[in-house]
Amino acid sequence: MNNAILNLNPRNKAIVEGYAPNADKSYKQKLLALGLTKGTEFTVIKTSPFGDPIEIELRGYRLSLRKQEAEVILCSQ
Repeated sequence: MNNAILNLNPRNKAIVEGYAPNADKSYKQKLLALGLTKGTEFTVIKTSPFGDPIEIELRGYRLSLRKQEAEVILCSQ
């Protein structure tokens, strides 16, 4: 089941399944360069009260994403 990261709660683990079809190509390349490749497991660390930004941990580091940026990442639990 593909979900957006925004639907996950802190301490939830998920796997990157891909990107939304409407994702900007240059932004998708940036996310890939940051290690958010298909099959990568990550953990949601925390979100702000209004969901922007969201902090995730992957490949040994933490990454903060704005709500708009996180919406294009599809994942499964």
